Amino acid sequence: MERRAFVRHAGLAGVLAAGAAPAVVQAQAQLRWRLASSFPKSLDTIFGAAEVFAKKVGEMSGGKFQISVHAGGELMPPFGVVDGVQNGTVELAHTAPYYFFGKDETFALGCSIPFGLNSRQLTAWMLEGNGLKLMREFYRGYNIVNFPGGNTGAQMGGWYRKPVQSLADMKGLKFRVGGFAGKVVERMGGVPQNIPGGEIYQSLEKGTIDAAEWVGPYDDLKLGFNKVAPHYAYPGWWEGGPQLDFFINAKAYEGLSAEYKAIIEAASAYAHIDMQAKYDARNPAALKQLVAGGTKLFRFPKDVMEAAFKESMALYSEIAAKNPNWKKVYTDYAKFRADQNLWFRFAEAGFDDFMQSQKL
Repeated sequence: MERRAFVRHAGLAGVLAAGAAPAVVQAQAQLRWRLASSFPKSLDTIFGAAEVFAKKVGEMSGGKFQISVHAGGELMPPFGVVDGVQNGTVELAHTAPYYFFGKDETFALGCSIPFGLNSRQLTAWMLEGNGLKLMREFYRGYNIVNFPGGNTGAQMGGWYRKPVQSLADMKGLKFRVGGFAGKVVERMGGVPQNIPGGEIYQSLEKGTIDAAEWVGPYDDLKLGFNKVAPHYAYPGWWEGGPQLDFFINAKAYEGLSAEYKAIIEAASAYAHIDMQAKYDARNPAALKQLVAGGTKLFRFPKDVMEAAFKESMALYSEIAAKNPNWKKVYTDYAKFRADQNLWFRFAEAGFDDFMQSQKL
């Protein structure tokens, strides 16, 4: 080997043997971003997913890429985060995309729609189907790059002053219901209210609303809904598996190095899994505590479920006729949903049905 080449190789070997990082890693710039959440700090699961994400970004970058996490209302209103990311006020946000269906109904498809995909199915559509590709094409119009940022799993159906015993009880019901589901509730005769999580208790306590839903036992217990409405419904047919997202300003994202982009992707994937694991682990004990404290569970009657399904499917057809963004994404979504339900009815549902009938 030529002497100079040998010296060059020997020098590199010496650097690596000494444990020093390659120059390309050391050259990464110090970076500080701000993340605006749509959620209050008191909800350590859903708000906490953003903190988990930020911590992982810091760890994987050796402390060079720092993200400060701000609760809803600190930097901007909880429902103002899309505008904040779009115009570059903050670099990123953590939110439920369906909050913004008023801008375009297609936002809801990236989160949850009534009688949509469950959490595993939605992750499969995003990562192995066309979901992430189609949603990123859509979000490009809002100067946003999205990454999955958690899922609650199937949710409960909310808290009611009086139980819903038939479809007639939905008439005139002032119901705080998140995102896109309000459109279906309205078609069923209800009066939907879109209220941030941190304001629901006061509205329910004062009687401004008759009922409210949030997520499930763990969060609902923290928020104290059982103290002001004793009846707890299931299932949350409008949220079979709602996905949270990290919305990143497109210009800020494109300005990242390849390494930092990889760190963002890895940290979001970790936070995505971590959030649902926490909900699945913590909900059982919380539900037991709620029932022991006097909470009365009830299942939505068959006529309510059937009417909700019928109105949901009719609504989707109407939107497709006038919104090309929705039509493009929902066509793919609906086909994926049909295939997933065909599969899940056998192994998954068969196993779950048996296990849930056993005394364990």
